[in-house]
Amino acid sequence: MSQRVRQSPSIEPNMLRKACGHFVTGVAVITSGAGARATGTTVNSFTSVSLSPPLVLFCLHKDSRLRPVLEESTTFAVNLLASPQGQIAWAFAGRQTAVVHDFPHYLSSGGLPILDGALAFLGCRLVNELDGGDHSIYLGEVEELSLSPQPREPLIFFRGLMGSLEDDPRATHPIWDG
Repeated sequence: MSQRVRQSPSIEPNMLRKACGHFVTGVAVITSGAGARATGTTVNSFTSVSLSPPLVLFCLHKDSRLRPVLEESTTFAVNLLASPQGQIAWAFAGRQTAVVHDFPHYLSSGGLPILDGALAFLGCRLVNELDGGDHSIYLGEVEELSLSPQPREPLIFFRGLMGSLEDDPRATHPIWDG
């Protein structure tokens, strides 16, 4: 059952963005399409939903260039990025169309474009689209996946910046003893 969420007039969108920016997230590029239509977009709104059945979701702005490609192909790949892939993430985050073919990639067994060097990829079949205000929430069933054989740090997003877990010299790592 889908219900519209009422927007509170007291919440300023920029303040909400700033507050939510204090939540550390991973960075992924969602790719979809084939051939010359293969494209992607950077998201930090990705999460695992269910292990059985294997479901994941991500959110996409309703004006996203990826939306028509995704809805036509009904499949997508989630490319979980490694810390050295910030330049790729920024390229796919821009309003201009980033073309998958401009970056090293390969095709999954299901024909999805996968970015070289990603920590992992999940090949998914679109199973539902839900209204999320100015975004759509896409639910996908994972049909294939692969993990990178090399252990590396993830690319993270925090307060509008992308980097690795160790980028901020002010970061502390407390040790909790019992």
